[in-house]
Amino acid sequence: MIISENLITLTILVTLVCGYLLSSLADVLNLRHLSPTLPEEFSGTYDAKVYAASQEYLKASTRFGLLTSSLNLVFILGFWFFKGFAVVDTAVRQLDLGPIVTGVLFMGILAVLRFVTQLPFKVYATFVLEERFGFNNTTPALFIKDMIKGGVLAAVIGIPFLALILWVFHSLGNQAWLWGWVLAAGFTLVMQYLVPTWIMPLFNRFSPLEDGELKQAIMDYAQKIRFPLTQVFVMDGSKRSKKSNAFFTGFGKNKRIVLFDTLIKNHTTPELLAVLAHEMGHYKKHHILSRMVLAMAHMGLLFFLLSLCLSLDSLFAAFFVDTPSVHAGLIFFSLLMTPVDLVLSILVQALSRRDEYQADRYAAQTLGTGEHLILALKKLSADNLSNLTPHPFHVLLNYSHPPVLDRIQALKPFTPQGK
Repeated sequence: MIISENLITLTILVTLVCGYLLSSLADVLNLRHLSPTLPEEFSGTYDAKVYAASQEYLKASTRFGLLTSSLNLVFILGFWFFKGFAVVDTAVRQLDLGPIVTGVLFMGILAVLRFVTQLPFKVYATFVLEERFGFNNTTPALFIKDMIKGGVLAAVIGIPFLALILWVFHSLGNQAWLWGWVLAAGFTLVMQYLVPTWIMPLFNRFSPLEDGELKQAIMDYAQKIRFPLTQVFVMDGSKRSKKSNAFFTGFGKNKRIVLFDTLIKNHTTPELLAVLAHEMGHYKKHHILSRMVLAMAHMGLLFFLLSLCLSLDSLFAAFFVDTPSVHAGLIFFSLLMTPVDLVLSILVQALSRRDEYQADRYAAQTLGTGEHLILALKKLSADNLSNLTPHPFHVLLNYSHPPVLDRIQALKPFTPQGK
C-alpha cells in the first residue's frame, strides 16, 4: 500500500491541531461550568473560603495548562517544520556508530530536548502554582534530587531496553514486531515487581503501618473478604505535597496498598478503611488484571502497526528525513498514531470510570455501608481543592475517575435511608 507524504503530513498535522483544540475546548467549557453555589452535598465539608479557593485553583491550573499545551504544540510543529528531526538524525548518523548506538543517541537527544523545554513549566507548577494554593512541600534541593534520580533511572533501565528493541527490529525481519511485543510485555511485568520494591523507595519512604486500631481494622476486613494482605504501607507523601491519596501497586507477593501520611492525618479509621476497601475492590473485581490484559493487547497492536509503518518511505519524508530507520520510525509512528491514541484514551477512561463505580460499590457492600466512603470522598475533595462540577465533555476526555458528586449519588443506596 502506497501512502503519500502529503497525506501523512496532513493527517498528523490535523490530528495534532484538532487534539489541541478539543482539549482547549474541554478546558474552556469546564471553566464556564463552574457554579458559584456550593453543592448541597458538601455543605458540611466545604466552607465558603475553601470552595472559593477550589475554584481559583481550577482557574489558575487550567490557564497554566492552556499555556503549556499551546507552547508545546508550537514547539513540536516548529521543530518538525524547521527540520529538527532531520538535523538530529543527520548529526548522529555522521558519528558512524552503528544502528543501535545511533538510535539510542537519537532518542536520547530528543529526550533531553523535551526535558529542557518542559523544565520551566515543572518549576512553575511546583514552586509557584502549587505553592500559591498551599500544596507544595518540595524544596529546591529535593526537586533537583528527584530530577537526577529520574534521569539516572531512565538511563539505567531505559537505554538497555531501547537498545534491545532496536536490535530486534534490525535483526529479526518479519517476526520483529512479535518478539518486540514479547519483550515489551515481559519488561512491563518485571517492572511491576521492581517499581514497588526497588524504584518507589528511591523517592519516598515506605513504613509499615503501626500496630493499632487502624491496622487491626484493615487486617480484620482483609481476612473477611479473603484478600491476601500481609502489610499496609504509609508513604511520606507530605515530603512533596499536602495532597492526599492512596493506591494499590504491584502483584503477586509484591502487592502493596499504600496510604499517604497526609491521608491518615486527615481521616478517621472508618473513612480510611473505606478508602482501602475501595482499593481492595479493584483487586477482587479483577480490574488490575483486566487493565493489564488490555494494555498488553494494545501494545501488541502498536508493535504490529509499527512494523507496517517502518516500511513507508513517505512517513520519513514527511519529517524531512532522507534515510528510513527504526529509531526515527519509532518517533514518527507515535505522532502518526495520535488519533488512534485519542480514541483509545477516551475508551480506556470510560472503562476506568466504570471500574471506580464497581470498586465503590464493592467497598460499600462488604462494609455494610457507603457512608464512610462518602465522607472520605468529601474530605479528599476539600483537601485537594477538587472541582465539584466538571463539564461532561471535560470528564469524557480527561477523567479516569467519575466526578465526586456522581460517585456520592451512586453510593447513596448503601447509606441509612439513602442519605
